[in-house]
Amino acid sequence: MKVNEKDIIQLPKNFDRRGNLSFIEGINHIPFKIERTYWIYDVPGGEVRGGHAYRQNQEFIVALSGSFDVSLDNGMVRRTYSLNRSYYGLYVPKGVWRQMQNFSTNALALVLASVRFDPEDYIYDYSLFTKLVKDAKL
Repeated sequence: MKVNEKDIIQLPKNFDRRGNLSFIEGINHIPFKIERTYWIYDVPGGEVRGGHAYRQNQEFIVALSGSFDVSLDNGMVRRTYSLNRSYYGLYVPKGVWRQMQNFSTNALALVLASVRFDPEDYIYDYSLFTKLVKDAKL
């Protein structure tokens, strides 16, 4: 997994005097079929979300409203992305530790996932994550 600017994907923008429209199509705009959608909102100041990796799940994260930072860590490189526009999002491949922080007031994060919820897919222990990366099991 590379952690670089190519992780940001710009979405289509349809400009209209009545208001703009953007959209996301699985496989077309993001590299997976969308199996689950969820959103994160009303995050109290200073709180952190995420803090885990997935064995199989891929995600695409969009700041629909407000702003927040997403840190991606592949076990060797950590990079933080600031999301604050509804017409681009961050692709998060499987096997990457992710954490979300610095939520602005009224921030709304939309997350598109490649698999349905499966608690067995989550890795919550960072030391286990780095061991799996080192042993090339992720």
